[in-house]
Amino acid sequence: MKGALTLKLAITIFLLNALYITLNTFRTMLVVRRQRLWAPLLAVVEELVYVIALAIALQNINSPVNVAAYTIGFGIGIYLGILIEDRIALGYVNFQVTVEIDNDSPDYQRNKQLPEDIRNQGYGVTETWGYGRNGSRLIMSILAPRRADHRLMTLIRELAPNAFVMVNEPTELSGGFWSKEVDQRFRKAVNRDRK
Repeated sequence: MKGALTLKLAITIFLLNALYITLNTFRTMLVVRRQRLWAPLLAVVEELVYVIALAIALQNINSPVNVAAYTIGFGIGIYLGILIEDRIALGYVNFQVTVEIDNDSPDYQRNKQLPEDIRNQGYGVTETWGYGRNGSRLIMSILAPRRADHRLMTLIRELAPNAFVMVNEPTELSGGFWSKEVDQRFRKAVNRDRK
């Protein structure tokens, strides 16, 4: 009977701490993305779970099983928080794609056509030209919803396997094609692909 209660207590500590850390991890990601409404609301729930979990854990800290349950719950909570955030995929990503564009390159025509090929898949592309150590470069800035980042990376690897790709997450967008049309054009392209 005592063993069953000890196990039940350890499981409770594990679940509460895993829930708390999951909420904490997800809320931190919301803060980074400047979600001014959702981050504070989630923080209230997070702290409620935290107070309950900590009170139970501190009252029963004398057992190594409970300490292990608390620490394992911490690790599992971080993992789950990241999974949830990846699944929801809030915000946007900006891809900076650089390809060689020298006339002498065997990939010249394919690389020159690359911005239009990417646009045809529903992405907005802004082109700039630069010069690197080994010649001319085409530099493209491509904004995509985060839920589309894997799809876009796959597309770039297929169309330009030698491209240099750098990805970052903008925290604010204002004006222009990006904020008005990127979601709408992306949805149209995805729906077209599904048919």
